[in-house]
Amino acid sequence: MFTCTRGEEHAGAFETARLCKVMDVSARGLRAFRSRPASRRQRSDLVTLAHIKEQSRLSLGSYGRPRMTEELKEIGLNVGHRRVGRLMRQNGISVVRTRKHKVTTDSDHKFNIAPNLLDRNFAADKPNQKWAGDISYVWTREGWLYLAVILDLHSRRIIGWAVSNRMKSDLAIRALNMAIAFRQPPKGCIHHTDRGSQYCSHDYQKILRQNGFKVSMSGKGNCYDNAAVETFYKTIKAELTWRRSWETRRRAEMAIFEHINGFYNPRRRHSALGWKSPVAFERKVA
Repeated sequence: MFTCTRGEEHAGAFETARLCKVMDVSARGLRAFRSRPASRRQRSDLVTLAHIKEQSRLSLGSYGRPRMTEELKEIGLNVGHRRVGRLMRQNGISVVRTRKHKVTTDSDHKFNIAPNLLDRNFAADKPNQKWAGDISYVWTREGWLYLAVILDLHSRRIIGWAVSNRMKSDLAIRALNMAIAFRQPPKGCIHHTDRGSQYCSHDYQKILRQNGFKVSMSGKGNCYDNAAVETFYKTIKAELTWRRSWETRRRAEMAIFEHINGFYNPRRRHSALGWKSPVAFERKVA
């Protein structure tokens, strides 16, 4: 069985007689193998593979073995990591990673710097206890498109975002205003960012004071102090923006909107949330 199966993988590339000789099987044995009905395991693998391909399509090809396994279990399939990994490997289903880099933090300014109240404690018992923000970028053929987000650390949900062709304070302000309008946070919510000029500006800090936020900022040049948002950006780049060439900023903006609202918030599973999506995690806690 094993020998014949290996031979079938190359059936289109070699003549049958040569395959039989190389694999040390008879032509009669090969014909019997081909005419034999598929085993229960083979049929089960075909069904599982069909679901894997569908979930890979829905996740924009972003799911590796662990998340794919959890997704299949959620829809009722009794599968394990090894089986899912084997089927993905055999059928060339994998996650593609590439990378570009651009510095987005300008900490060479005269504005005041807040202390690091968050201190790398990214856990929150309920929504609107701790927010984190940052700015990243997408390359398009029209030039850079900058993306600012506000993330609720309780569920890792993106609650505010904005894009611009300039990396100015108004970009960060629009993302913050969207989050405030959406969540109406109570006074005392920690707002954590890096010490970039966009977040230290008088206009941005005024909005934080008016809404009763506790301001927290990362140490100088320390990306680990804002690791939760860094992880989000790594995810959206690997799953969306690095996978395509963007003709215009507008196309990139629409794709980001669809990804955040159509996949990342409502569907994407996070290991830190017990393999639930941000929306499902908040619903469970509520």
